[in-house]
Amino acid sequence: MIAVLVNCFTIILGSLLGIIFSKKITSRLSEVIQTGAGVVVLVLGVEMTLQYDNILFLTFSLMAGGIIGSIIDIDGKIFKIGQWLGTKLPQKEEKSTSSFGYGFLNASVLFCVGAMSIVGSIEAGVNGNYSVIFTKSLLDGFMAIVFASSMGVGVVFSFLTVLIYQGALTLLATVIAPYMDEVLLAELTASGGALIIMIAINLLGLKSIKTANYLPAVFLCVLFVLLERFFF
Repeated sequence: MIAVLVNCFTIILGSLLGIIFSKKITSRLSEVIQTGAGVVVLVLGVEMTLQYDNILFLTFSLMAGGIIGSIIDIDGKIFKIGQWLGTKLPQKEEKSTSSFGYGFLNASVLFCVGAMSIVGSIEAGVNGNYSVIFTKSLLDGFMAIVFASSMGVGVVFSFLTVLIYQGALTLLATVIAPYMDEVLLAELTASGGALIIMIAINLLGLKSIKTANYLPAVFLCVLFVLLERFFF
């Protein structure tokens, strides 16, 4: 769990630094930062998505995952958690619980999707190898600075999502590890990358996408790969 705690620490530290610097950043510069972050996140998402092994797995995972997530309303539930956390803290006039929830939601999804969360947690839980999580922690810290400077204090509390998600994966690593191979990792990376692209689209203001509703796609892609192996 030490690696997960380090990841949470870098997110908190990066977020606080972003908030401190944001006080000296005008709305125009904030927009520039958010656009820059959107482009970086888009490039990262495209790079991850292109690693898919079978485009059909990615297609079915996103469609089915989006339908399931929309029915459950994952995005709405996570957003409400962020708003609830926002009501527990003193808010400046320009900061609302809505903006708190927005920062919490987008940062939570960005820090948790992708193969690094899964692979890193497995390596830490099974082999005691923290290198992947430590690398992810460094990246998350820098992204937290950028996100918090434009989206506020809600980004800080995304560490709770990381703590629960990656902590659970680390504890369950012994069960998950035997099923991980190159094909599964490729599909996990691709589906996670697709979600990151959605975050980038939101950041760039191109379209409002409820990204969290597509989270089931990350797990469905694993199911589709296993079903293919079982039946074919």
